[in-house]
Amino acid sequence: MVCDRCIAAVQRIVDGVPLETVRVALGEVELASTPNEEMLHRLAVQLRAAGFDLVEDRDSAIITRVKAAIITQVHHSEGRRVELAQLVQDTVHRELSSVSKLFSEVEGITLEHYFLLQRLERVKELIRYDEKTFSEIAFATGFSSAAHLSAQFKQLTGMTPSAFRKRTRGVRTALDRVGG
Repeated sequence: MVCDRCIAAVQRIVDGVPLETVRVALGEVELASTPNEEMLHRLAVQLRAAGFDLVEDRDSAIITRVKAAIITQVHHSEGRRVELAQLVQDTVHRELSSVSKLFSEVEGITLEHYFLLQRLERVKELIRYDEKTFSEIAFATGFSSAAHLSAQFKQLTGMTPSAFRKRTRGVRTALDRVGG
């Protein structure tokens, strides 16, 4: 789940099963009690129908929590910089190396690359808003300079940020589809 609409959609699905929630947040639902197999099956079917997945195994839960933390950090914490290693440690209380290895095995890309893809998606969003300079966008998204941002952007998109600004308007990739 990556936005308030996703959280609301999941809340409606869980309420319709019906299950009592303690809280619904990005990437997680905390239930008031343990559901039986039938309820879990109904929940899984309804979540999949709405484009979500029910994550039950520990490794998938770790990856889901890390993805949600990255999305929150990149897309909802303007200008507040955090190192990826610290974000992972704070989120799942594990070292970056072990989570990165797990992430690569499950997702097929490195955690660092996923983080970069999310940052570049945020860059695209800020470029479309056309309210900040490239230097301000670089700072807001954790790049050391506009030149570093431009080099990374061109390497991954095939165009410069300036060319992107000229060619695109109003179309945005769903955040949960970025990087996997």
